[in-house]
Amino acid sequence: MSNSTPVLDDAAVDEPIDEGPHHGFFERLYTGTGGFRIVSRRRFYYGLAAALLVISLLSIGLRWFTLGIDFVGGTRIQMPTNGTVTTSQVEDVYAQAIGHKPVATQRVGAGSAAAIEIRSDTLTGNDPQKVQDALFEAFHPKDSSGTVSRNTISIAEISSTWGGEVTRKAIIALVVFVLLTMIYIAIRFERDMAFASIASLFFNLVIIAGIYSLVGFEVTPAAVIGLLTILGFVLYDNVVVFDKVEENTRGVLHLSRRTYGEQANLAANQTLMRSINTTIIGILPIVAMLVIAVWLLGVGTLKDLALVQLVGMIVGAYTSIFFAVPLLVSIKERYGPVAAHTRKVLSKRAGVANARIGALAAERATAASARSASAEAPAVPRPGARPSGKRTKRRN
Repeated sequence: MSNSTPVLDDAAVDEPIDEGPHHGFFERLYTGTGGFRIVSRRRFYYGLAAALLVISLLSIGLRWFTLGIDFVGGTRIQMPTNGTVTTSQVEDVYAQAIGHKPVATQRVGAGSAAAIEIRSDTLTGNDPQKVQDALFEAFHPKDSSGTVSRNTISIAEISSTWGGEVTRKAIIALVVFVLLTMIYIAIRFERDMAFASIASLFFNLVIIAGIYSLVGFEVTPAAVIGLLTILGFVLYDNVVVFDKVEENTRGVLHLSRRTYGEQANLAANQTLMRSINTTIIGILPIVAMLVIAVWLLGVGTLKDLALVQLVGMIVGAYTSIFFAVPLLVSIKERYGPVAAHTRKVLSKRAGVANARIGALAAERATAASARSASAEAPAVPRPGARPSGKRTKRRN
């Protein structure tokens, strides 16, 4: 390859489509005219993605997950609230009876069916009886008929065998869902788009899992269900973005003004506001669920489902624009007709730029030569002008 062959520099393949005056941030965001350089700054986004990936994998490897008792086994204690008992009060009574706080305490049900659920490690010996006696003495719970009864405090043991079965089924559900998603993506997109979309899907899985491991959110069956739901959202977002990329890049190899990367960058800009709006609209009911149902009403069973959806929607919206599209362009520009077309466009631009520079240099040289010649030429007196030199007197 000769030295004149242009190199596929990131900064050269992603010029904004809008060549008019520089607009403000929000105007560029809403118009989607290519004002944000996403593809050309892909090295930065790759570095950010790599950092998140490393942190997530390290957290998973070192900390693992906080698994709920449905996966690892344990003891579940449930007691009616009678309208006045709070989770913090129940935790204090449990800690005084056993010597340590439970794994989790949450409010389940609503109205007259509202109850406090305690999840703890497996209680052995007479510990279950201690907890039941302490809760009964502290709160005197009533059954549905209004009778104070010790039997309203139910204690259930979940064996590790049952937890292992739940874990196996959750893993099977996740694997089946991912395989079906990969098959759909392989059919829906051409090869490079399918690879970028599948990579984005696995990236989302690892990052969501890493956040759960790092923060210590409890992994429950509800969280697994929420994860499967959110993967569908990620797939939907990728389909919308890549559809726009396909539309913008259709026939681009027959043109010589724009590269594949520039057209893909335009598609990312055009779908950026849509992704933001979709994510905000999707997050609002989840936030409402967390604030109203969990914080105000204390219905803790919704927390696990809402948390994974909140995390997944934010991560999914980011990766569909700032990871999947740049990865697709990087794959396309490695080989084949897209790489050849990009080199052709950049070579033409380089030639035009060199011609303009040469013409400008020649024009400046001509102007400089003219000024130099004008300065060195003897001054020619104007017609009728008097001589400026001094006259010499003649001697008689």
